[in-house]
Amino acid sequence: MPGRVIQRGEIWIADLGYAGKIRPVLVVSVPPADDERALFIVMAHTTTCWNTQYEVSISHPALQPGAFDAQQVFLLPPVKLQRRVGTLNLAQMAQLEAALGRILGLRLVSP
Repeated sequence: MPGRVIQRGEIWIADLGYAGKIRPVLVVSVPPADDERALFIVMAHTTTCWNTQYEVSISHPALQPGAFDAQQVFLLPPVKLQRRVGTLNLAQMAQLEAALGRILGLRLVSP
């Protein structure tokens, strides 16, 4: 969508389809360049927690009690992102990056 800037660390209300419903998601990918596919990697927020190592509970005014779940990562076009409702800070993003690293088997290192 022209004129709409979507950034890493933002919380959006997204349409994840029939199985995923409409729910908050966190944009975890960087914005694509103009010559790249307009797709975003997002992590879904859930209110049904299983208390796994991949769930990260984040307190934010736009969110109900629950957690972002690294086992619920989706690739979405910007049209599925309906409305921006907030942004996470660097400390919160670090928690989510750690959960993503665990599920992907990555060893995150400082630059």
